[in-house]
Amino acid sequence: MTRSIQTTRRFALSAAACAGIAAIAGAGLLGSSAALAQAYPSKPVTIVVPFAAGGTTDILARIIGQALTTELGQSVIVDNRAGAGGNIGGAMAAKAPADGYTLFMGTVGTHAINASLYKKMPFDPIKDFAPLTRVANVPNLLVANPAQPYKTVKELIAYAKANPGKVNFGSSGNGSSIHLSGELFKSLAKVDMVHVPYKGSAPAMTDLLGNQIGIMFDNMPSAIQHVRSGKLVPIAVTTAKRSPELPNVPTIAEAGVPGYEATSWFGMFAPAGTPGPVLAKLNSALVKVLNQADVKKKINEQGAETYSETPEQFAAFIQAESVKWGKVVKESGASLD
Repeated sequence: MTRSIQTTRRFALSAAACAGIAAIAGAGLLGSSAALAQAYPSKPVTIVVPFAAGGTTDILARIIGQALTTELGQSVIVDNRAGAGGNIGGAMAAKAPADGYTLFMGTVGTHAINASLYKKMPFDPIKDFAPLTRVANVPNLLVANPAQPYKTVKELIAYAKANPGKVNFGSSGNGSSIHLSGELFKSLAKVDMVHVPYKGSAPAMTDLLGNQIGIMFDNMPSAIQHVRSGKLVPIAVTTAKRSPELPNVPTIAEAGVPGYEATSWFGMFAPAGTPGPVLAKLNSALVKVLNQADVKKKINEQGAETYSETPEQFAAFIQAESVKWGKVVKESGASLD
């Protein structure tokens, strides 16, 4: 009985010692996390952009990166890794060290469309990333080369129906919002058009300007400059409301395709496992720069709308978008290996 009591006492003392050690270790971890956040960043930060230079994702990343350079006190570098509808850059960022020095400019494609479109994904858009904040909502703009015989939605539909398979529309890649904007148009307008995918919207735009393809449902920031210069004809915007930057351009819905609506969005992510204090510091810095007047002006001039939120709000938004675009992908019948 005495031996049993002594054993029990030794166990209790051992448990108490372990608890004390755990408490000290926990305090140490909290201290190290706080110190990490305080010291962060101590070297340049890279934003991985999963599309080619010159496209909307790249334009937004460079505007934000320039502002973050000042806010964080370290250089912010943009690294373009194009291909597979954003999956190549996404996989690279997902596998990067979770230390806050690699960020990812995600899109509606990489985080709400691709998981439904591709049979095999090189990363999990939910589990492999920590959402920081949405940075911009962007209308897509249906534009045509001036040499094409259509200038309005009704003229485009009439031409496509009279010439099935002869209208080519370019995109930044299979499964991108630009691609699915075209697929949604095909479905609702009941027309036969041919999709031509590129590794980013910039090379697609080059071929559109050269009249190698007829139309494109491009993100407004990478198309609006060519509309303003007269090199492209603005047919319609894909959103439910007209854009303040192009108030005379109708929506696709009001121009002849009722129920049509498609919006692109862009957001900043860090690899999953990035320390909480670092994520909090990054979110705070991003929200601050996105609300700066000069940053808002630069982004708004591209036809985009700045947006900032908490990581929790962004995560909930992504979940809802995944459901919405998953249905569009299913209805379009699109599928990629």
